[in-house]
Amino acid sequence: MTKREIVNKIAKKLGLTQELAKEVIEELLVELEEALIRGERIEIRNFGIFKTKITKPRIARNPQTGESISLPARRKVTFKPGKFLKKI
Repeated sequence: MTKREIVNKIAKKLGLTQELAKEVIEELLVELEEALIRGERIEIRNFGIFKTKITKPRIARNPQTGESISLPARRKVTFKPGKFLKKI
């Protein structure tokens, strides 16, 4: 499902214009992104939890040359499904 399809379904269900539904969804996504950038945990009851996790630095290998490459620690987004999604 694409963002456009979500906008269309929400606009139709709530009787909103597609422009207004798109604005609301865009703002929601911006807020989620900004919260994750700040390192905050986002919990949506019965849906799931989004949070960031810092990975350890590690040594990787270039498969073409076999050369070792040092990868720094980085932040990664994780998702833990809630009760509703676990039932699916």
